[in-house]
Amino acid sequence: MTTQEAASGITLSEGVITGPLRRSVNNSATAKGSIHDDATASKLGFRGGTVAGSIHLELFPPLAVHAFGQRWFEHGTISMYFLNATTDREAVRAYLKEPPAGAVDAQVDAWVLREDGMQVAQGTLSIGDPGVPTALQARPLDRFEPGELRLLAGVEAGRKFEPVRVSTSLDQQVQRLNVTTEPMDWYTGDSPWGGPVVMPAPMVQMLYAKSVQTLRGGIGQAVGLFGAIELRNINGPVMVGQEYTCTGEVIAVGQSPKTEYMWFETGLDDDSGKRIAEMRMLLRWMKASSPLYPELRQQ
Repeated sequence: MTTQEAASGITLSEGVITGPLRRSVNNSATAKGSIHDDATASKLGFRGGTVAGSIHLELFPPLAVHAFGQRWFEHGTISMYFLNATTDREAVRAYLKEPPAGAVDAQVDAWVLREDGMQVAQGTLSIGDPGVPTALQARPLDRFEPGELRLLAGVEAGRKFEPVRVSTSLDQQVQRLNVTTEPMDWYTGDSPWGGPVVMPAPMVQMLYAKSVQTLRGGIGQAVGLFGAIELRNINGPVMVGQEYTCTGEVIAVGQSPKTEYMWFETGLDDDSGKRIAEMRMLLRWMKASSPLYPELRQQ
């Protein structure tokens, strides 16, 4: 362990790499009408405005570099299913199992716990091609009967997103760094790949926001939240200030007792057509927040 890693609070014990206790910030608390807004979230049965799952992903890069080296930013994956939401500045900690020494292709279990032991997220981290499915790739996409879709009646598996151009500017990254619990030198200055690399939350934004907006005509009004996220560095890392083309498609839609949901895959290509990164995401929409479910809104 380097001096920098020791100072950051990363420890290794009984085959588990453990990160320091962190207080993740709900930086969207002022987004009225969203799941991150205290009033809206409380009305839907949450304890308060929730911290986005993409923010919890930022706990892992220092641990991934400790476990796999800088190559994780080039050919590494994080795959997380979110089990319980946290609120602003609740203390959480990231964990992952130690990979075999010198592993070129490996996958290990990873998870996030709240300070009191409540499980926030569960999944895998991997490097290279371990030959086994990630946590989300192994997860069935049709756990519930499809039923009647009201919010997603206009969306079906196989529907492609319109190509969009996306990027993260240095100013946007610096704004994110003002609240992240895990700043890394590579996020703002020189890195092994030249300039700064995009951190997880902005990377999720690049792979999600504009693409889903192209479906807006087919999605009913409701409060949404991230259910699961997998980021894959194919020929990474994604670089700050570089523009990419984002494409993708819906891979499943369905409903659970409280939500309608959509699984989708997106990818970033550079201007030469090389695939740089990909994402698998589960988006949920709360039925009780939608005028299309008046019987639930009245409860």
